[in-house]
Amino acid sequence: MAAMATECLNTCTVQQPRAALNRLHMSFHFTAIISLLYYRFSHLLHGDVPTFSWGLITFSELIFTFVWILTQSFRWRPVARSVNLKNLPKDKMLPGVDVFICTADPKKEPVIEVMNTVLSAMALDYPPEKLAVYLSDDGGAALTLYAMKEACSFASSWLPFCRKYGIKTRSPEAYFSSSNDGAYQDWSDELKEEEETIKTAYDLFKKNVEKVGGIEEYSARDDRPPHVEVIHNNKNDETDEKQSKMPLLVYVSREKRPSRPHRFKAGALNALLRVSGIMSNAPYLLVLDCDMYCNDPLSARQAMCFHLDHKISSSLSYVQYPQIFHNVSKNDIYDGQARSAYKTKYQGMDGQGGTVCAGTGYYLKKKALYCRPNHEDEMFVEPEQNFGSSKIFNDSLKSLNGRHTTREEIICNAIVEEAKSLATCTFEENTKWGKEVGYSYESLLESSFTGYLLHNKGWKSVYLYPKRPCFLGCTTIDMKDAMVQLMKWASGLVQVGLSKFSPLVFGVSNMSILQSMCYGFFTFSHFLSIACILYGIIPQLCFLSGVSLFPEVSNRWFAPFAAIYISSHLQHLYEVISSGGSILTWWNEQRIWMIKLVTACFFGCMDVLLKQLGVAKASFRLTNKAVDQEKLDKYEKGKFDFQGATLFMIPLTLLVLLNVVCFIVGVKGMIAKGNFGEMFGQFFLSSHILALSYPILEGLVPKKGKKKKH
Repeated sequence: MAAMATECLNTCTVQQPRAALNRLHMSFHFTAIISLLYYRFSHLLHGDVPTFSWGLITFSELIFTFVWILTQSFRWRPVARSVNLKNLPKDKMLPGVDVFICTADPKKEPVIEVMNTVLSAMALDYPPEKLAVYLSDDGGAALTLYAMKEACSFASSWLPFCRKYGIKTRSPEAYFSSSNDGAYQDWSDELKEEEETIKTAYDLFKKNVEKVGGIEEYSARDDRPPHVEVIHNNKNDETDEKQSKMPLLVYVSREKRPSRPHRFKAGALNALLRVSGIMSNAPYLLVLDCDMYCNDPLSARQAMCFHLDHKISSSLSYVQYPQIFHNVSKNDIYDGQARSAYKTKYQGMDGQGGTVCAGTGYYLKKKALYCRPNHEDEMFVEPEQNFGSSKIFNDSLKSLNGRHTTREEIICNAIVEEAKSLATCTFEENTKWGKEVGYSYESLLESSFTGYLLHNKGWKSVYLYPKRPCFLGCTTIDMKDAMVQLMKWASGLVQVGLSKFSPLVFGVSNMSILQSMCYGFFTFSHFLSIACILYGIIPQLCFLSGVSLFPEVSNRWFAPFAAIYISSHLQHLYEVISSGGSILTWWNEQRIWMIKLVTACFFGCMDVLLKQLGVAKASFRLTNKAVDQEKLDKYEKGKFDFQGATLFMIPLTLLVLLNVVCFIVGVKGMIAKGNFGEMFGQFFLSSHILALSYPILEGLVPKKGKKKKH
């Protein structure tokens, strides 16, 4: 038993107390819901209530019920995982890892930030001869290529420095901007001296890149041939000193033509799969957003604690890490940390066979993108029809079954030319790329949808939430960017929910009911926007005209409504507190939940409707990752910034103004008629909405005395 324990690479613990409390709450809350719906339908059938208003409010309550039922799948069996790095095989036995980083626009995705992500990936604590870093530049900007060469030059001194002193923060920008890394092996005069030298080299690197950044011919190009360039070939490393070795570094800019479909990020990732296949051909890959730098160099080793576990490795497709953001303020008004997803839902979904793929920060087995688990032979049936005409790439697939295989051949000019042909617009024609091979083109949420398809094929995944965040990124700090990002997600997810791949039809037949319900929540929860809008209009108008929609306080049927309200808020508060949040976190989440539903989620649903009608076309909306100091100051002070988000805010503004008018007139009528008990439900609902909306009103109403400077 002791010998078996020492060989254990990871542990999985079911959070029993949390699961038990969740199940107890489910039974109580479900009983209250059934009572509420019985009350609604019995009155509608008897015809003793206004049918239209009661019908609409009942419809919205049915939507709330449907989504609530889906949500319970996350709460049924939450698990927590940990790793034991000491039991990993020796370095020479570890498999290769290819790191994929995608960027698209040097203006919206600052090049220095992208290079910090590249440098942090190069500095992962992993055998450098088994590590390769690929940057996909969908902007085709000469600036990005130039910056990558400069970053490689700086890496020759940065990587040995990190290894020598055990530096954990391996993004130079993050390292030099923090007062204390907290990871030094010692704080010696030698370290201080070397740090000054490295800092000078980093400042020079930034200065050189920023100088070139203003030159027009270095900007992005929309019409261009493919370009593949090996920035650093680790096969040519002359040094035998381990601290000085660097991983393979490759720049890839696939062909882009206005007349050809570009397939957005999914197309970029598929191109990287092919290019890496003939260069490094590692069996595993790490995908990173260009602003999501490696904060813990041990992440690759942690992931291997799962991928090399014989008990689960045969069916394991990817290891997902949470998205953590370094710029989240204490008063997180936009819920940038996405606490509900990464600290609650992902752990719950992990207990059902695997969580959703977040699009960044995951280590994936390449073989999973080509076949079903334990069906490797599928890859070699009609390879040209499946993967294209490249014999070199098709041959590379054969080695993915071997754990320790990497390409030993020197990357010559012929390989680079072959890589360019793999990155052309026409290569995928008459193949299964984007359909049954690689990342799917069915949805703009390429990674999430591909992860969903992997689960449908029988692959599993795990979710690891380590104490030290392995990856840190930059969250949105204004309403416009937050809404644009959420609308993109909502539109993509709703589109999947209404397609032939719907989790509640297609998913149920291929995975467990609870796991398909989890996916169902992600695809259908945005319809809560319709329920919220109805709940923000119908009761208020009825309050205005003195029509009651809820039981009188003294009526026994008032209890289910009160129970549901209190129960849901206590459940939310428990999840917030138990995951390290505060009452302020709970209140901010309540507020932004309402804002997002009636703005971005609603527009996301409308976007899908317009696409179904053929009015709108699918488009990729790139989130601006450049930092605006004025916006940052507002965010840190907890003030909402609505600049540029006027269109998004129209539904919310109208709802808030309607609530204000109806509340004032309704209260007057309630006092005059003396029917407080009868109208209490609507009075309380309006009061709650206005309390949530107060800072929104404050942000929408321009303050006197503050004039814009011309």
